[in-house]
Amino acid sequence: QVQLAESGGGLVQPGGSLRLSCAASRLTFNIYVMAWFRQAPGKEREFVGGISRFGDQTSYADSVKGRVSISRDNAKNTVTLQMNSLKPEDTDVYYCAAAASSVIATTPRRSVYWGQGTQVTVSS
Repeated sequence: QVQLAESGGGLVQPGGSLRLSCAASRLTFNIYVMAWFRQAPGKEREFVGGISRFGDQTSYADSVKGRVSISRDNAKNTVTLQMNSLKPEDTDVYYCAAAASSVIATTPRRSVYWGQGTQVTVSS
């Protein structure tokens, strides 16, 4: 059974940084594009950032562009989201997702595997 396990969430003050990690198991990691989404209670899940199968292409939501960076290590089956200059509106549950696609999946319905999510809270 495929598993995606997120870690690194927590409480951080505005302007701070967090590094989220996602460890994948039981899948051929380098055939999947990977992405991070986030979701607040009562809201739709929204795209944060994505990375191509071999890490040569990335894509970010306008709301986080310039503040986040996504990377992957295919040897370790991990994908990482570095978030800087965090704002209170970045408070959400963050999910790691895998899509069997040749392009970065920016909509949730294109991802076939999901992690359980990790809470990020930005507050003073």
